[in-house]
Amino acid sequence: MEGLNTKLYLENYYIMKENERLRKKAQLLSQENQALLSQLKQKLTKSKSNTTAAAASSNNRAAIPDLDATSSAPLQLNKSSNCTHGLGEMRNRKANKRHYMN
Repeated sequence: MEGLNTKLYLENYYIMKENERLRKKAQLLSQENQALLSQLKQKLTKSKSNTTAAAASSNNRAAIPDLDATSSAPLQLNKSSNCTHGLGEMRNRKANKRHYMN
């Protein structure tokens, strides 16, 4: 009976030592986790402030006017405009391209 008691006592002692070792390890891991979390929060805060600063600086730039909104009269071309000149050139290029492909 005394041998069994000694055996159980030693087993209990080793379990308590292991518990203490694991508790210390858990505490160190918790501290490391807190430090990493703090670093992450600092980086996110810095990143957020940089993003906010960039947005603020882009808001300070001069606004580009909407050209459609500034002109009340529609754009009108007169008959002396050079618009038809471009179409003739395009037709000639297509014709030349067909000539060389055949």
